[in-house]
Amino acid sequence: MNGPFANQEQPVSHPASNPDTRTLATVAHTAFFLLLGASLIRFLLRHPGEPRTPWIIALSITLALLYVLGPALGAAPTARRLLWLGLVVTTWMVLVVLAPSFAWCAVPLFFTALRTLPPRAAIVLVALLTGFVVIAQLQLAKSFDPNLLLAPPAVAALATAVFVHMERQARAQRTLIDDLIRTRRELAATERREGTLAERQRLSMEIHDTLAQNLSSQQMLLQAADRTWETDPATARAHVRTATGIAAHGLAEARRLVHDLAPPELADGAGLAEALRSLDAGPDIEVRFHLEGTAAPLPDRVQSALLRIAQGALANVREHSGARTAALTLSFLGDQVVLDVADDGHGFTEPRTRTHTSTGTGTGTSTDTRSGSVDRGHGLPAMRARVRQLGGTLTIESTPGEGTVLSAAIPLEPAP
Repeated sequence: MNGPFANQEQPVSHPASNPDTRTLATVAHTAFFLLLGASLIRFLLRHPGEPRTPWIIALSITLALLYVLGPALGAAPTARRLLWLGLVVTTWMVLVVLAPSFAWCAVPLFFTALRTLPPRAAIVLVALLTGFVVIAQLQLAKSFDPNLLLAPPAVAALATAVFVHMERQARAQRTLIDDLIRTRRELAATERREGTLAERQRLSMEIHDTLAQNLSSQQMLLQAADRTWETDPATARAHVRTATGIAAHGLAEARRLVHDLAPPELADGAGLAEALRSLDAGPDIEVRFHLEGTAAPLPDRVQSALLRIAQGALANVREHSGARTAALTLSFLGDQVVLDVADDGHGFTEPRTRTHTSTGTGTGTSTDTRSGSVDRGHGLPAMRARVRQLGGTLTIESTPGEGTVLSAAIPLEPAP
């Protein structure tokens, strides 16, 4: 949408969550009730005891009650909102016909019309309200005054122009912010893809220059040993010993590659608890860590998987939950280790629990009870894959307004 009149199906209105819109709405509502009260007091002081006085009082109370209902109906042009606006305008017009001093209550109604109706309909209604104001002011005047004929249209035009300009600026700003967010996400995705490709290329070169070469040399030596095993046993044994040395060197290279691929938080012998304690979810979210049970040594792949799951869960908390705090709990339960990540965010749109259970062979069962979309990011499939590879379970529980709890349980082999 390039301007306030580009789409005739949408009203000229800010989102309800915009602080400037809420402030403007508060000022308009306050001004309406002040003008309504002042007009009623003026009428009662200048026309005491007239037969129309009860009608004026009743209509004023009715108009006030109707206006109070407006914020509860929202700003969207629904059928109820349009019916409400029609009742408010009709009641006000009857008041103006009976008592022209109520005409200036139209100014806050300008704002209500601009927020509720599509642009052209809003302008038509503003023009109609302005016409009633002009007629009412001319009736109150003892003689013809050009200001009474020109001032109300000027005020209405100025208010409408300012409101439309503010809407255009706000819409352009929202479009710019959306474009920046989309560009940032696309750039991050591109960087991740490039980083993944670069890491794959590095690993392929490492494997080719070390493990592949070692395996090729072992194959040649073992083939040579096989050919000379009967005719020259000493040479054959020498080939086998050389192949054994190359295998040991290859094993060391493989361990080095595995170590390089491990999370940096677990480098230099740091334990999983220390790595989890150092995690954060951004400046606006407090992360707390709890350790339950007696810590036991964990295999490297278990530590790495749980750390990655915690990082992915905190990323989801930061990007999707709106939480202020998150709690990491690492529990050692003897035959299994459990990582719980809980937040106090708004939860999923609808309640959902998803559990994935797998066996050590990579096969398993999955239960999914849901009534809506629940994945809050792209990290959950990776978490499930890590848990599945280790034969564990991943459970996610969430209730709207009560946050989300993610639990990953990994079975441990019994100690010898």
